[in-house]
Amino acid sequence: MRWTIGKTCQMAHLDWSSTADSDPVQSIETRRQLFARFTDTPFDVNSGKMMPKSGPRNTERQLNFPAHCSMTPNGGAGIPNTRERHQMKLVRYGVKGQERPGLIDKTGQLRDLSGHIRDLDGEAYSPASLTMLAKLDPASLPAVPGKPRLGPPVTGISKFVAIGLNYVDHAKETGAQIPTEPIFFLKANTALSGAHDAVEKPRGSTKLDWEVEIAAIIGTRAKYVSEADALKHVAGYCVCNDVSERNFQIERLGQWTKGKSHDTFGPLGPWLVTRDEIADVQTLSMWLDVNGQRRQTGSTATMIFTMAKCIAYVSQFLTLLPGDVITTGTPPGVGTGMKPPQFLNVGDVITLGIEGLGEQRQEIIAA
Repeated sequence: MRWTIGKTCQMAHLDWSSTADSDPVQSIETRRQLFARFTDTPFDVNSGKMMPKSGPRNTERQLNFPAHCSMTPNGGAGIPNTRERHQMKLVRYGVKGQERPGLIDKTGQLRDLSGHIRDLDGEAYSPASLTMLAKLDPASLPAVPGKPRLGPPVTGISKFVAIGLNYVDHAKETGAQIPTEPIFFLKANTALSGAHDAVEKPRGSTKLDWEVEIAAIIGTRAKYVSEADALKHVAGYCVCNDVSERNFQIERLGQWTKGKSHDTFGPLGPWLVTRDEIADVQTLSMWLDVNGQRRQTGSTATMIFTMAKCIAYVSQFLTLLPGDVITTGTPPGVGTGMKPPQFLNVGDVITLGIEGLGEQRQEIIAA
């Protein structure tokens, strides 16, 4: 649990409903227009892209959200939030394969939860378990010294589901058709890794790419759920880098899974933030840098299919079990969409984050 005094995001108070919501493409235009009104970065509602400011680049005004949302009208200050907010940040820490459950307290201190739960798995993310954890006094938990590795904030998953081409401009930059219903595929469970673990460049890789995404971890079994009830099945949210090898994914025979499933291709975390702490999952800003250069800037407001729609849709075809991960697509700015295309090499460093969910950092190493 973490107590923070921050600033509320103006976008969180918007009414995102629209008579166009039944039409995913028209609905996305509505959300883009609202996004443009409340961002301090120029935004082209026709293309859906962030537009560069004239004059020298002001790096202090980049959309980078480690602490709070900086997206305020007319570049002004955010609305102060005078109340302290209780935020549960659940982590798994320790050497790979030997992780223990923990939480981050209000001071940023890592505390051990192994006296209350065996690990952060599907059982730990059940509503009853999360209610129990929320009642704990963090000060009563053992403090963990130093800064141990943080692994993925879930273990024992039955499946790792990913949504593809879920942002209009990402679909366009890859030359793909705008989907009329969600496209999903499976990443191998063995792709799961910690938020700051190194990412392997596979042998024979020539087109290693990045994708900042928001992922949900399922808390209760979801089969044939409605869109209206879909988010009730979510335990919480976290950052995911859907690392992709485009040559394997597109140019080699077979399905996308081939280019999405190498070990380390699913960095998740650094922590899970419980669902009740995110006021609106469709108003979160996201970003990704490669070697310190901004590559992706976006918002979940511009998803074609909302988080609820994605979960409900997937549940019509397969059963989502507690602990399962569903990551929901990336905004524009991937390497394969650049002109000319640019891809990752050994030694490159990726940093990425999502408003309210933390940041990741990975260095590329040879497999």
